[in-house]
Amino acid sequence: MILKTNRKSLVEQVAEQIEQLIEQKHWKVGDKLPPEMELIEEFDVSRNTLREAVRALVHAGLLETKQGSGTIVRSTSALDATLKRHVKKSTMLETLEVRLALEKQAAQMAAERRTESDLIDLEVCINNCKEASAKKDLEQFISSDIQFHKTVVAASNNQLLIDLYENMTEVLFSFVQDFMTIEPLFPFEQGIHLELFKAIQKQNKESAAAYVENDMEVLKENIIKILKE
Repeated sequence: MILKTNRKSLVEQVAEQIEQLIEQKHWKVGDKLPPEMELIEEFDVSRNTLREAVRALVHAGLLETKQGSGTIVRSTSALDATLKRHVKKSTMLETLEVRLALEKQAAQMAAERRTESDLIDLEVCINNCKEASAKKDLEQFISSDIQFHKTVVAASNNQLLIDLYENMTEVLFSFVQDFMTIEPLFPFEQGIHLELFKAIQKQNKESAAAYVENDMEVLKENIIKILKE
């Protein structure tokens, strides 16, 4: 039985437009939305409609309203906000398991689909990691390492996988930073993924997947050891 479609309310339309503008980076995380009267004129809606739309996005986690400060963008999308809420309740090991699932699949697909341009981008990340390692610059090393993983995921050429991983970037940064803070003697050079790069370069998807699985298993063992101490 075919049901009649329901037309979206004005509140839903305004909320969708605001979310799209945030996703398109018209307003970035940390930005304050324009004054209420300006938005009312832009969207050509009533004050109540705009406030209901904003309230819905606050509830979804995209926006935050502060007395005297206006409305601030807190997440890039509803997916980002949802992931952040769930990750806050997750343990380090649970986060690692999700990383393994995403990165193993991404490595296999990257090995199959990578382009010469992808290889150049991966080499840049590797060199940045080497430079940070030589200087023992933790912040630069973590940023370069995460950029390497994001580049591997991008080389998978699967937009949904890319979006999922992109929304975990902040969480991954915190994860790696927490681990390396707990384990200050962590050897930087072991975090430079030359073998994974070579596997992707040679389009060996089995080796790429095996590298990720082994890398995560070693990391998991270290975390368990540290948590027991």
